[in-house]
Order: sequence, then structure tokens, then C-alpha cells
Amino acid sequence: MPDRDSEAFRALLKPAAVRERAREMLDLGLSGRLLHFSVHPERLEACADYVLETIRANYPTLDIPFHARWRHFVLDGEDRWQKLDRAASFADPAARGRAAYDLAIVSVLLDAGAGPDWRYRDAATGREIGRSEGLALASLDMFAAGLFSSDPAVPLQADAVGLKRLDAAALARGFQAGPGNPLLALEGRAALLNRLGEELERQGLSRPGELFDRFAAAAGSGPLRAPEMLGEVLATFGGIWPSRLTLAGVALGDTWRHPLIAPGKPTEGLVPFHKLSQWLTYSLIEPLQWAGIEVADIDDLTGLPEYRNGGLLLDGGVIALKDEADRGRAHEVSSPLVVEWRALTVALLDEIGAWIRKRLGRSRDDLPLAKVLEGGSWAAGRRIAREKRVDGGPPLTIVSDGTVF
Repeated sequence: MPDRDSEAFRALLKPAAVRERAREMLDLGLSGRLLHFSVHPERLEACADYVLETIRANYPTLDIPFHARWRHFVLDGEDRWQKLDRAASFADPAARGRAAYDLAIVSVLLDAGAGPDWRYRDAATGREIGRSEGLALASLDMFAAGLFSSDPAVPLQADAVGLKRLDAAALARGFQAGPGNPLLALEGRAALLNRLGEELERQGLSRPGELFDRFAAAAGSGPLRAPEMLGEVLATFGGIWPSRLTLAGVALGDTWRHPLIAPGKPTEGLVPFHKLSQWLTYSLIEPLQWAGIEVADIDDLTGLPEYRNGGLLLDGGVIALKDEADRGRAHEVSSPLVVEWRALTVALLDEIGAWIRKRLGRSRDDLPLAKVLEGGSWAAGRRIAREKRVDGGPPLTIVSDGTVF
């Protein structure tokens, strides 16, 4: 008989649990019982309209792609991944899929906050690009140069041996980081990729791209379901996260404690997010579609609780700090304040998505949350941050090791 506690903890790895606990946090906020935030639903419509305005500006035809890493490989209208793909002349769709997975997985894991001062100089255009787009292009260039491969004859791969031997100095060179161009959490990023290599070997995998083969094989019996993809991502990569909760033998990944959640339940006080894993799952869907493999139930995944989406809600007045002095403090990812902020973000993104679909007359199938994020809430969060602050940074300061935000 399965252990009931371990089953309860394992349920926290599903997007349904992320959504359920986020809704519970929102209900606490609406009744005025949260520790750090108040919720102002009367501001939600104006915030959703701001997102819709951003969507119309970015995608006038409403032909919106998913919020995935592939968007960040496009610079001045040129898709750098497509350019690399054409030059590589992969032998078949499976070889392309493995390479795409290697790149997406490494690139997403490297995409923690860069900080306001770091820039990446693009060799082709001479442009200096910061934040997520700069990190993406840098990771693509490192991938093309074979930095993550142990075999010089096969540069376009990330393999366990290559990832295990990567050090912070090599990563700093790839990111062009140094005293005059500081990048946050370089050591943390390198350590994460080292652990990725170790975890792959522990599971008998030679490279992250073998996950593509696993999904392709599973699709032989019908369309893949996005929540099942997330489960596979969490099972495959759950062991790489540092100093996280493991309860009843279940590694809970991006799950944190809050004293007011789920009282009396075996999982009392636990709030799951799986932000990077969900964004990674969004990013792994498209290579399957390129290979003609159908992925269903994409909208079962949740909004992403990070500082652009969360910043949109705080800057837009949908949520407000109970103590304004918290704006001037640095907050640990594990703090109840950040857990509240992130959970409210997940729940309120669902509300914004529903409002925008209603305004546009679209269904969840037509306009899943992955497209609302891209169109969308993430871009609107960046836009309002630039309106509010000179550096365009987030409204709160988060102390992160480079593996959450």
C-alpha cells in the first residue's frame, strides 16, 4: 500500500496543487488575513486592460506564441535558433529535438535574474543586451561554441560530462561577466549545471535531450499531456535544486512554507510553485510540435510566479504591501512575504487571463495562459516597471541564489 503522506507530498508536484494553494492564498488576501499583502480586486480590471493594451501593441493580429525560451532567441527580427538549426543540418527531427532540448534546458536553468547592470555584447550586431534576452543569447552562443559538450566534434549538445566539468570562470567568460560587467549568482548558476550533469548520470542519461526521445515515445499512444510533461521534468531534474524541502522521500523543488496555508492537512503550510520547471515545460512543448507531436492540456499549467508578473500586480495596485517599509528591505525567497507575493501572482494571473479572454471572445484553447503570459503579462510587468523606476527593476528586492527568479 502506498504511503499516504508520500502520496500527499507527491501531489504537490502537480500544477493543480500550485493553482489550488495559490487560490487559497488569494482567498486569505481577499478576507484581509494575509501577513504582508492586501488585495484590491477593484484594480484588477484596469490591470487586465493594461495587459490587453500591451498584447495589442506587441501582437496586433493576436497571433501570439507561447511564453517560452524560444522567444528570447530572436533579435531584431532574426531567429538565432532557426539560423543555427539551418546551419547544423540535423540528420532527422529527433536529432533536432534532442539539440533543442539540450539548449532549452540549459538556457532556462541559466536564466535567473541578471541584475540591472549586466549586458551581453552581441558579436553580430554590436548591440548590448541585458536581462533575460541577453542571458538567452549568451547561452545560445555558448551552446553553438560547444561549451556544454564534452566532445569537440559534436558541439551542439549539452552532455553530462560537459556539464559536470563546467566552472564559474568558463561561464563568466561566456557571459562576458567581470568587475565592470557584474552578473548575479555566477557560482550558483555553474553549480546548478554541475548538479544537472550529476543528476543525468545518476538517472542513466547522457544528455538532457534524451527527454525528447522519452516524450516522443510516450506520444505513440496519443497526445502528450502538458501536466505529465511537467511531472517528468520535475522527476528528472528535481535532484538538482539546492537545499530544498524533501519530505517523506519526495523532493519538493520550488515549494515553500507559509503558516496560514492548508491547516490540519498532511501538507499543512506548504506552497508549491515550480516556476522554472513550468517555464521549462512551456519551452519543451514547441520542439515536440515542430516534430509533429501533439501536446494537450497546456492550459493546465499555471502562470509563472516571478518578479515581472508579480511586479505587474504590485505596481498596478492589485496587491499592496501592508508595511511600505518592506519596499526598502531585501527579502529571502523563503520568506512568508515572497511566498505570499508569488502565490497571489499565480491566482491573479488566472483572473487576468479569464478577463482578457472574455474581452476578446476567446476560449482557453484559443488563448491559453501561456499566450497571455507572452503577450502579455510578462511584457506588461516589464513595461510598468520602466514607467515606475529608472532602472526598470522589480518593485521588491529578492535575495536569490540564481535558481528561482
